[in-house]
Amino acid sequence: MDTFVFKAVIAQAEGDLPRASALLAPLHPNADNSNAVEAQVYQALLERRPAQIIPRLREIVAKPDPALGYINGELRFWLGWAQNVAGDHAAAQESWRQARSELEPFLKEQPENNALIGDLALTNMGLGDKAAAMALAEQDMATVPLEKDALIGPQGIEILARVAAQMGEPDRAIAALQKLLSIPSSSPLAGGNAPLTPALLRLDPMFDPLRDDPRFQRLAASPAPK
Repeated sequence: MDTFVFKAVIAQAEGDLPRASALLAPLHPNADNSNAVEAQVYQALLERRPAQIIPRLREIVAKPDPALGYINGELRFWLGWAQNVAGDHAAAQESWRQARSELEPFLKEQPENNALIGDLALTNMGLGDKAAAMALAEQDMATVPLEKDALIGPQGIEILARVAAQMGEPDRAIAALQKLLSIPSSSPLAGGNAPLTPALLRLDPMFDPLRDDPRFQRLAASPAPK
């Protein structure tokens, strides 16, 4: 399954949604393969058809496995995102509130876990808590700075770009995206298996607030990083 997911994530990054769909559609992952679940949810979001994945995601988060730790809350964030893009904003808010309450206790135990910090940043973003979301995005970048880890470091920059885009800070979002597209990176939303690419900028609903910005349009139209 992991090979299919890896290939699908690469196809998503290339903007080849039909190929990604063909690879992901036959898979029936459970919560213990969160990368596969999240790849399927992201596919539905990129296709702007999130309603189809929501029932399965609800089923998964309804039976959280304690062994998965903060991943249960992470999956609930994804449920909220799918619900929000599907237009069910009240359900999304409820999912995100629950995600935050599930994620926060883990932060006390794992203050250096950049993936967890990123999840919380995006969850607070969904809830409209700009101060918390921006602070967590900054914390994410500070936890694993680019200078110390060229592979993981860019993930915090992407979280900041996403939060800034959604929270009405286009200048910060654009600056972060410009930085990201100029360096090798791996996206936290792709399980670290692929970078955020111009193709994904064109497709990802989280960047919708930037669509009319000429600077964003230039980034989204730029060639894929080699």
